Amino acid sequence: MGSLLLNKNILIMGLRNKWSIAWGIAQAAALEGGNLIFTCQSEREKKETEKLISDIGNFSVYVCDISSDNDIDELFDVIKEKYGVIHGVVHAIAHANAEELKNPFLYTSREGFAHALDVSAYSLVAVSRRAKDVMTDGGSILTLTYMGSEKVFSGYNVMGVAKAALETSVMYLASDMGSFKIRVNAISAGPIKTMSAMGVSNFSSILNVAEGQAPLKRCVTKEDIGKASIFYLSDLSSGITGEVTHVDCGFNIMGV
Repeated sequence: MGSLLLNKNILIMGLRNKWSIAWGIAQAAALEGGNLIFTCQSEREKKETEKLISDIGNFSVYVCDISSDNDIDELFDVIKEKYGVIHGVVHAIAHANAEELKNPFLYTSREGFAHALDVSAYSLVAVSRRAKDVMTDGGSILTLTYMGSEKVFSGYNVMGVAKAALETSVMYLASDMGSFKIRVNAISAGPIKTMSAMGVSNFSSILNVAEGQAPLKRCVTKEDIGKASIFYLSDLSSGITGEVTHVDCGFNIMGV
């Protein structure tokens, strides 16, 4: 076991199942000695999350509806009372309605657009605002994005717009949070087989292209993302904020 996160309280928001990127981050953080705190969206998901994380340690799970400011307030009140301080936050939260990923982007509904931006981008702002109050020793906030914010990927649609908003939010939050010694960064993960990704049409073809075109001649894994996340959550990244780092086996650098 390593010690890069020893004596550090790390909040991981958005763990859904063993295929999720957040699980790769959680496994890596536990191996580095982090005291992990998890959130999930519902009571049903809480039981599933508790069962999953039992493999890596005895950690707490709290229900938090990320679209509710009251839920976010209550979460951080509980965290402040129980833990006093946290040192890192992993924001692994994104969602778009299924129909918005099936139809062409042109036909995105007003409601679907608002939902995707609220859950996938604004939630980082809301979480950061409250996290600041319990990150009294400074620390790191890390979110997850995807190259669909930069280039068109068929079927990614409104999520690409949401991720673009998320990445810009990272810069503005980094500017605001710097005076509190809090760093805000993002990892742009290459395509990975997650439950959410499988909702994107033509995702299998995206995986095949990435594997063939990436300089490392493979697709990235959640373990790769986990290792990179430890860098950002630990003091190794003490001088870095406002950055979006591609962890995609180099796929983003390639042209046709």
